[in-house]
Amino acid sequence: MADKKKVNEAQNTAKDLQIREFLDFCRNEEVEFVDFRFTDIKGTWHHISFSMVAIDFDSLYNGIPFDGSSLSAWQPINKSDMILIPDLVRYFIDPFTADTTIIVFCDIWDIYKNQPYEKCPRSIVKRAMKYLIDTGIGDTAYFGPENEFFIFDSIKMRDSINCKYYEVDTEEGEWNRDRTFDSGENIGHRPGTKGGYFPVPPVDSLVDIRAEMVKVLNQVGLQTFVVHHEVAQGQCEIGVRFGDMLEAADNIQKLKYVIKMVAHLNGKTATFMPKPLYGDNGSGMHVHISIWKNGKNCFAGNEYQGLSDTALHFLGGVLKHARSIAAFTNASTNSYKRLIPGFEAPSILTYSAQNRSASVRIPYNQGEKAKRMEFRFPDSSSNPYLAFASLFMAGLDGIHNKIDPGKPMDINLFELSLDEIRAKGIKQLPHTLRSAIEEMLANKEYLKQGSVFTEEFLQVYKAYKFETEIWPWEARPHPFEFISTYSC
Repeated sequence: MADKKKVNEAQNTAKDLQIREFLDFCRNEEVEFVDFRFTDIKGTWHHISFSMVAIDFDSLYNGIPFDGSSLSAWQPINKSDMILIPDLVRYFIDPFTADTTIIVFCDIWDIYKNQPYEKCPRSIVKRAMKYLIDTGIGDTAYFGPENEFFIFDSIKMRDSINCKYYEVDTEEGEWNRDRTFDSGENIGHRPGTKGGYFPVPPVDSLVDIRAEMVKVLNQVGLQTFVVHHEVAQGQCEIGVRFGDMLEAADNIQKLKYVIKMVAHLNGKTATFMPKPLYGDNGSGMHVHISIWKNGKNCFAGNEYQGLSDTALHFLGGVLKHARSIAAFTNASTNSYKRLIPGFEAPSILTYSAQNRSASVRIPYNQGEKAKRMEFRFPDSSSNPYLAFASLFMAGLDGIHNKIDPGKPMDINLFELSLDEIRAKGIKQLPHTLRSAIEEMLANKEYLKQGSVFTEEFLQVYKAYKFETEIWPWEARPHPFEFISTYSC
């Protein structure tokens, strides 16, 4: 009891210091508004703003009251009061507001259970990080996501009783080869379908807007590295440095915000939707993971490609539970339009070194610090906190139970037919979000270890996905159904 009291006192002292440093920063930067941001179940960022004069030490220490009843799948109206708890890490000056505004990440506190809110995605990640320490396996898990995205010139959509319609456009689109633009010119230089990987300008028309995005990302504290055009028309990637599980997920929220806003201010529109173009490559969120303890990489060893038994067991857990994990890592109905053969999207559940057709790749690297695994099936329609936590819990289950990942497959898996895949006994990811959710419900005990995911959260998540995405999508006729069925 005495040790616990000392820990609490140390935490309170650290929190006091953190708050005072934050208030000093706000004074020095002449901050006028504080923007408190939190993430819902879907992964959407929400915010509440206050004038700086209304924020003091006590409000930052005790939290900000708000109404949680208007958020989907959160609180009922008769228990709507909640508390935003500012987490004063990675705060930054908003580069887009007219008045100096500081953005602060927040967790949610449940006043009815007097504990961190079990549906708060950031709190789920924090529980996963604590669970790692409790197991003794490691003290830090590093995540390095790679978020691909599209930049379009326009998007039009309609969803009514008699009409389902969308249209995206980009000057890079091959469908614009015969178009006369307002300027009266057509430059003629376009990547074409699947032709967008690393071309130089003028084929790559997005160099300047990506550069602007990088500058703003650096301004808000993100360290970027590789910046390039991706395979599809209008598709890009900006690499951001890895961090611990919470930092990496927070950084995705910052990345999405900056990319969407820079595109918007340039008269364009950016999306992290996995498959907006039929017949061209989709966007993924490849995730690199390693576990460390006492400053040493637990994934470095003497096994396959310099990995340790711990790493291979982690891999075994992810492969075993991948069909269940997909409910969180591939969290939209659109996700499964990306995971089809022919577009470099790895849906075959095996692993290999340097082989990008496998769902898990062991990147080429030198030195034990760089040993890691790249999970290639997730996409950015996921809530990053839930995606990372579910991947992580599956991997820890693999370590606990010493799950064998099987033999690597170094062949080009994209060339295998479905019959050949089945004959080899290789599992695939689910083909729909419905199947992924059902797999999760049938295989969820690994998620509940350490109370990281609770049964209540999993049931709410299931209901939310069915009510907001699966049933509405399944109920709507698709334009292709008119082509295939109208004259039957």
